[in-house]
Amino acid sequence: MSWWRPSDVGYAVRSQLAGVGAGARLFVQLLSLAGAVAQRPALLRDQIHFLGNHSLSIIATSGLFVGFVLALQGYNVLQLYGSANSLGLVVTLGLVRELGPVVTALLFAGRAGTSLTAEIGLMRAGEQLSAMEMMAVDPVRRILAPRFWAGVIAMPLLAAVFSAVGVLGGWLVGVVLIGVDSGAFWGQMQAGVDVVKDVGNGVVKSAVFGVTVTFVALLQGFVAKPTPEGVSRATTRTVVMASLAVLALDFVLTALMFSI
Repeated sequence: MSWWRPSDVGYAVRSQLAGVGAGARLFVQLLSLAGAVAQRPALLRDQIHFLGNHSLSIIATSGLFVGFVLALQGYNVLQLYGSANSLGLVVTLGLVRELGPVVTALLFAGRAGTSLTAEIGLMRAGEQLSAMEMMAVDPVRRILAPRFWAGVIAMPLLAAVFSAVGVLGGWLVGVVLIGVDSGAFWGQMQAGVDVVKDVGNGVVKSAVFGVTVTFVALLQGFVAKPTPEGVSRATTRTVVMASLAVLALDFVLTALMFSI
């Protein structure tokens, strides 16, 4: 007995292609609504507060402990080569280039991304989006676009907070606890970190991750089945897909930025 038919495969492929096309159209539409969002700053401000301020505590706490670990592990390696004074440089480069944008994006996906998916999914389940369409109100313009651009703006700010707190954590462990010279810690960091190549590329990374995570969260909520189980599955898909997309994009961006 055949467990599948060619028609089933064709239907599955067509459905996936249709989903990709619908997602691409939604992404282009969100990008085109940047001007409309700028004309209503109150909506954007409220969403930045919701996504950014409510994620600030977990971002700062995580950054502090990541800085602790980076300083401790970095010192154990650097002292083998007599380069313990370069600890500040190692900690800062690790944060602004990689760990700051990547870990912030993963935490953002788990905290703010799931909230966005659940919120939009519940609107879909409660037929609020359909009601807006019946009243000639575009839900993409009114609901999705402000949240999308708020996530794009909030992500680099959160990544900057993560990196800054991480450097402070590295200083606490390296200088206060271990005893690395404070002048060497800050001096090596200032001399070795390039504002454009290191910090600037980190900001670009965090902005790309903000676009990716926020769009995945909104898309999954927008296409979620209007049932409690459908919203639950959409929330799970948001975390999985956004995390994998961030890690894959991190490899591509790192290869383009720091290897050429």
